[in-house]
Amino acid sequence: MATSEYTTSYLDEAVQIIQRLDRAQIDAMVRIIVGVRTAGGRLFFLGVGGSAGNCSHAVNDFRKIAGVESYAPTDNVSELTARINDDGWDTVFANWLMGSRAGPKDAVFVFSVGGGNLEKNVSPNLVRALEMAKKVGAKIIGVVGRDGGYTAKVADACVVVPVINPGTITPHTEAFHAVVWHLIVTHPELKANEMKWESTR
Repeated sequence: MATSEYTTSYLDEAVQIIQRLDRAQIDAMVRIIVGVRTAGGRLFFLGVGGSAGNCSHAVNDFRKIAGVESYAPTDNVSELTARINDDGWDTVFANWLMGSRAGPKDAVFVFSVGGGNLEKNVSPNLVRALEMAKKVGAKIIGVVGRDGGYTAKVADACVVVPVINPGTITPHTEAFHAVVWHLIVTHPELKANEMKWESTR
């Protein structure tokens, strides 16, 4: 495929994804996060690989723009690797949530391509963390790809990024993590602080 053909194809896929995103699920996520903030709860962002980087960015935005207390375990490499070394990869996020005393006022926000799947041994750490979140009554929300995996099955609200091209699932899913969280964090019901360039006239 020629360069220009791939560029056109990729961007056309993104347009189709936007058209198919479940807006009702996004609105439900907004309502859940408003409830978390009102109750004085916290948002815990979970993701691995590129999704972990998205978690870090989202923590910044939700704290600074929406005034929601937010954290991601992948932002502390010392604790993360100590838990992996001592307890194992599967339980690293669940034990971190336990150490953070996650509870019914809080919400766990997952960014993932597959959403976690124990049978296929894909992101079992997400599955164990969500099992723990359910036990303590925390809300679960997420932006995921493919069929949504375990996250989509147990979430209170979840956006599953539609698959348009099986060859570009990962880049589109990780890109739309950002599209959705930026929509949410700037939603009129959540935005608490103006952003720099929007406030500069």
